[in-house]
Amino acid sequence: METRVQLQPAYMLHRRPFQNTSLLVDFFCLDYGMVRAVAKGARREKSKYRALLQLFQPLLVSFSGRGEVKTVTGVESGLSAIKLNGDRLFSGMYVNELLARLLHNHVEHTALYQYYQESLIALQGEAEVQTVLRRFELKLLVELGYGINLHTDCHSHEPIDGGASYRFTPNVGFELAAASASVAEVATNSGSTNLFAGAHLIALRELDLADEAIAKSAKRLLRIALGTHLGDKPLNSRSLFIGKS
Repeated sequence: METRVQLQPAYMLHRRPFQNTSLLVDFFCLDYGMVRAVAKGARREKSKYRALLQLFQPLLVSFSGRGEVKTVTGVESGLSAIKLNGDRLFSGMYVNELLARLLHNHVEHTALYQYYQESLIALQGEAEVQTVLRRFELKLLVELGYGINLHTDCHSHEPIDGGASYRFTPNVGFELAAASASVAEVATNSGSTNLFAGAHLIALRELDLADEAIAKSAKRLLRIALGTHLGDKPLNSRSLFIGKS
């Protein structure tokens, strides 16, 4: 059965050349999640799609088709693109790549769409980049069904203790590693990257990442959690941060 969708709110996550003059585009749509579609003739200089199919541009897209890959039948936008520069641009590209890699086609993620849009607006403003990224990563994992429990030990169900250390297992949670361990001890004596100070987990839960050590710990945790689902293929957007530094 052919699908026909009109004026669906969407953002373009990624695009690449297709055949001679077209583009193969990954859209993140409000009601349809990830949709891959061919924008015919979009690489032509006079194409009506050419100027609109840009990153971080709020769109209204229309598409149709019977198979997994649809055909773009219209693109409109009454809003200006969200403008990101420097680290904020790389952060936006990182968020886009996470979505493109982790979402399944045609699975609705209305709440995640709103989180994504809010994250782009926050990156355009003065919000702390690390806080924006960690919040989005946490919400992405929840939407995918792999949310991280930052409140309790996964075995004892006791509250996370700020004075203890915990071992993290992806898709399972945190298990008490030492009932009494300072942050410094966790940082220096851990022979494993999956050991975390309870105080850092509580801070991440509150999104209080002003302290550099906490921010690094939170980044390490989310990288482990997401890496389970991303597989061995590295994220291209991470190389932009490395190249800049």
